[in-house]
Amino acid sequence: MSIPGMRRAAVGLTALAVAAFGAVTSTPDQAEAGPKPVDVTLLALNDFHGNLEPPAGSSGTIAGQTAGGVEYLATHLAELREAATKKKNTITVAAGDLIGASPLLSAAFHDEPTIEALSMAGLDYASVGNHEFDEGADELLRIQNGGCHPVDGCADGTPYKGAGFQYLSANAFKTATGRPLLPPYAIHKVDGVKVGFIGMTLEGTPQIVSQEGVAGLSFADEAETANRYARELRRKGVQTIVVLLHEGGAQAATGGINDCVGMTGPIVDIANRMDPSIDVVVSGHTHQAYNCKINNKLVTSASSFGRLVTDIDLKIDRRSGDVLSAQAENVVVTRDVAKDPAQTALIDRYTTVLGPVADREVGETTTAITKDQEGLLGPCSVQVPASCGESPLGNLIADAQLAATDDEQNAVAAFMNPGGVRANLDAGPVTYEEAFTVQPFANNLVTLDLTGAQLYCVLEQQFVTGRILYPSSTVRYVVDVNGTTAPATDPCAGTRVVRGSLTLGGTVVDPAATYRVTVNNFLAGGGDGFSALTAGTNLVTGMIDLDAFVAYLTAESPVSAPALDRIRTTAEPA
Repeated sequence: MSIPGMRRAAVGLTALAVAAFGAVTSTPDQAEAGPKPVDVTLLALNDFHGNLEPPAGSSGTIAGQTAGGVEYLATHLAELREAATKKKNTITVAAGDLIGASPLLSAAFHDEPTIEALSMAGLDYASVGNHEFDEGADELLRIQNGGCHPVDGCADGTPYKGAGFQYLSANAFKTATGRPLLPPYAIHKVDGVKVGFIGMTLEGTPQIVSQEGVAGLSFADEAETANRYARELRRKGVQTIVVLLHEGGAQAATGGINDCVGMTGPIVDIANRMDPSIDVVVSGHTHQAYNCKINNKLVTSASSFGRLVTDIDLKIDRRSGDVLSAQAENVVVTRDVAKDPAQTALIDRYTTVLGPVADREVGETTTAITKDQEGLLGPCSVQVPASCGESPLGNLIADAQLAATDDEQNAVAAFMNPGGVRANLDAGPVTYEEAFTVQPFANNLVTLDLTGAQLYCVLEQQFVTGRILYPSSTVRYVVDVNGTTAPATDPCAGTRVVRGSLTLGGTVVDPAATYRVTVNNFLAGGGDGFSALTAGTNLVTGMIDLDAFVAYLTAESPVSAPALDRIRTTAEPA
């Protein structure tokens, strides 16, 4: 860490190195005799999303190993603490989205089981993530402080005590007062030195959370906020500063869980704009694993669903409080260790309260139906989201939403956002719990009027937002691989979608005609950046998306994976 007040000479961001590492170090001359450095261990996770039970299928594997499940996570955390140079100098942290988009076992109880489980597992501090705001600010405060749900009460029959750890929220402010919703930072004293933790969500949270969820809140730039509170921490004598940030990036597909190959994404720019006094950034949001040095900072991410723990070792100068060295390793949460009995008891208790609803069969599939997206503009890559097109499960959900509103609201098309499809369906019987895990947000279907011209605008906006909507079976259109992407200020100006190629039910769309289209209420409100949908008129709110999905599975079983033939490019034959 640099001396407080020092400023590094301006350097172009493109010249700043982003490199893989074995052990990241920022080491001053330690030759002179002095007191022994303080060893501090940080154990970090992110994007747990209420996965108390081991995730199934590909969501339950990483680095070629089955992984995840809070019973195993708690055991691994305990073992890593025991293995630390100084057990009492271990701090457990998280970078947001611990709750929200959760499987039924947690979501049915408003994610109280997850908070209870992570508290028992020894979590100390966590940043908020966008999904912490899914049910609004008041519910987030209840999750932190405790109390029964205002509508559903204490669903398991016992009072909810609140989190045993502290949520941090430095860049989410109450609009009316300008004050942070939750504490912006925490100072943790370890063996005579102070370690500061600043917690933040991504500035773009309002674009990916329902408007009800962020009502009354404002969100600030991540780097500017981190620098502001880093200065405040230094004034309080804190020289070791860790940012817990729910924003991230992705490395190239060739990179392993402890690599940093071709790193891209918002985290690169954010870390490059952070003050030199910030030593470590524990990141998340993109569900990726990486272990990087960016702008002389250790930048890590532990993928998602509790499949990895990042083991971070810091050596801190006892006299100055500066970080002498920092290194990290992403450790797989394997399932070959003993289950933590307290976590097993918690899962059993909530499973009993949940009752038989979870295991009720609602349909059957002839084969596994995945959310994996095919390539559209080149191979599908998390680094280039607009390169990813249709997915079998996304198309199936769009079909279900159209089936729920075609007769009822005269809908002729439906579109589903890719971020709302959270898990795969295995082959065979489908339970209510499995269907819930695919569609956990309880969004309402909204059917609205769009002109043909507005429909084209929505489709062009896909390439501005980097998110390709899943279309129902009635939709066909062609994407020009040589077309231009519209500027964000005028999403209708793009030429990616070939004019005249859009058909609904086999009929060419007339730009001047009006069509009834179904989306979920998140998209209808402009979510994921689809502001063009807010121009819709004659809105009618329908059933919950999960109910439509379950009804479709029941009515159409056995269900097969839909063909991926609804979006074609000019590089493909007609």
